[in-house]
Amino acid sequence: MGPHPYGWWIVLHLLLFVFWLGGDLGVFYSSRYVLRPALTPEARSTALKIMSGLDLGPKICLVLFLPSGVTLMALEPHGAELFGVRPLSPWPVAAVWVLALTWLALTVADHRTHGRFPLARRADWTIRIVLITVIAVAAGYTLLASRPFGVDTNPRWLGAKLALYALAIAAGLGIRLTLRPFGAAFGALAASGSTPEVERTLRGSVDGCLPYVWVIWGSVLAAAALGVLKPGAVL
Repeated sequence: MGPHPYGWWIVLHLLLFVFWLGGDLGVFYSSRYVLRPALTPEARSTALKIMSGLDLGPKICLVLFLPSGVTLMALEPHGAELFGVRPLSPWPVAAVWVLALTWLALTVADHRTHGRFPLARRADWTIRIVLITVIAVAAGYTLLASRPFGVDTNPRWLGAKLALYALAIAAGLGIRLTLRPFGAAFGALAASGSTPEVERTLRGSVDGCLPYVWVIWGSVLAAAALGVLKPGAVL
């Protein structure tokens, strides 16, 4: 008899953590070369392409983290109770996967078109806002209720993990807002070369994202620890 599917879903969930954090580290490292005035515009453009390519990985991981987590909840008996369905019930899980794959398609389209497909960007943004709200409410209830969802397994670790996921999504939106001046400034760099104003705008945009980056890294690491250790759980 082969291993239980639950184990393979745990492996997938952990791999999403690994590639999410690892991809973000690559984005951070390559961004340092984008900001180097001593490099030619062509070299900095190459670094930007590397940075953009690496950035798609964490975006994919962020999206797939949701359906993989819901799948784990449905496969694990205590998680199924919290999820409100019998173990292995396919319909809620399938619905979440359909939503997630739709979101993933919008995310990839927005990434590859760099915002030139406004409908995809608006839809992706709306989905993230809705998810932040819904997940934050579910996290708050799980953390504060004496018997959340009527279960006695003390799933507050899961509530904290949900809160961290919502926080990571919100931090990603903060990065998008902070990077808005970057595109025009880098276009000016490529067209006319470096100027003090261009360099200030580029550095301000990229370095302004650092607090959000720290929040994402901390959230990912803490969520991984909660998922593995499940502190306080009565299982």
